[in-house]
Amino acid sequence: MPATPTANSRRSTPGGVEGTEPPPPRIASLPARAKLERLLRVAKGHKKALVLTHDNPDPDSLAAAVALTQLLKERADVEEARVGYGGIIGRAENLAFVKVLRLPVVPIAQLDLDEYDLLALVDTQPPTGNHAIPPRLRSEVDIVIDHHPLRNESLEAPFADVGGDFGATSTMLAEYLRAARLEPSVEVATALFYGVKADTRDLGRETTQTDIDTYLWLFPRMDKQLLSQIEHPELPARYFQLYHTAFERAKVYGDTAIVTDLEEVYSPDMVAEVAERLMFLDGMKWSLAYATYHNQLFLSLRVKDRRMNAGRLIREICEDYGGSAGGHGSMAGARIPLSGRATQRKAIKRELVRRFLEAFGVAEERPVALLSAPSP
Repeated sequence: MPATPTANSRRSTPGGVEGTEPPPPRIASLPARAKLERLLRVAKGHKKALVLTHDNPDPDSLAAAVALTQLLKERADVEEARVGYGGIIGRAENLAFVKVLRLPVVPIAQLDLDEYDLLALVDTQPPTGNHAIPPRLRSEVDIVIDHHPLRNESLEAPFADVGGDFGATSTMLAEYLRAARLEPSVEVATALFYGVKADTRDLGRETTQTDIDTYLWLFPRMDKQLLSQIEHPELPARYFQLYHTAFERAKVYGDTAIVTDLEEVYSPDMVAEVAERLMFLDGMKWSLAYATYHNQLFLSLRVKDRRMNAGRLIREICEDYGGSAGGHGSMAGARIPLSGRATQRKAIKRELVRRFLEAFGVAEERPVALLSAPSP
């Protein structure tokens, strides 16, 4: 009988032979069927799989993770597959997403990572730091599937499908299900559909033909009533209070950039929602929102011109402060640890905003409060 892999021997084959060669670096360029075969070779023989999203997960990350667990159980014969996440699920839509679809996801604090002999990351990568895998296990990740730009360290995993041309990680997982001839449940199909819809902003942002094909494949398989419950949830009073703060503190620089300090937020993923909303202001090419949450500074950047590469810009600006940063051409985020006195924290915020304004080319512009800005 083959030896059962353990959390401390994930780099061994299911038969216990050390030194499995890593896959070629360009798995992302292979056809879906070839990717699936390589994925199953890595996964088969394992008993318990843990699929982790990025911290404070969004629908795309959660949907992809749940779909991967279905694939591992039904095609790789993994006996148990769980989805875990770090941080919180805070936005009303995201809470409704999990509740309405009854997604089996649990906080990382409720899991013992050493119980799992197969470790996967979706919608994030080992070197980003935007996940709950402790440093001692980052080199033990077996599977990485992510639509964000490739981080070379990710290629050290036995299976790394990273760096392809997709608008959402949900699109990638739908491709795997199709290649495996697996019909997703109504809940999983609805989750994947919303994951694609949300991450591409209704196919209007960084969308590929594969995203469109996936959207159309999932549409007849998902539940429209469940989708409506997710997209139109009841909102707590603090949601409107946060937007009051966002609009009240927002400043417009010239006719191209808008920046707002949300102060302390009840959920870090609200920072990204506000940055997204502010991009709807007429004429804006840049939008930056930032806020503190549990002694960390969260920043979210939106860029109308993809040639500016928001992901690269936010990494360059925030790399001196520790934490994690990354993203796409038009959207990116960062998380920076904060310590020291209030004056030191304010100084860090001022310096970061200064760097962004210089990058936007509006450092010399006199800011105008959004609520006092003239309409064109």
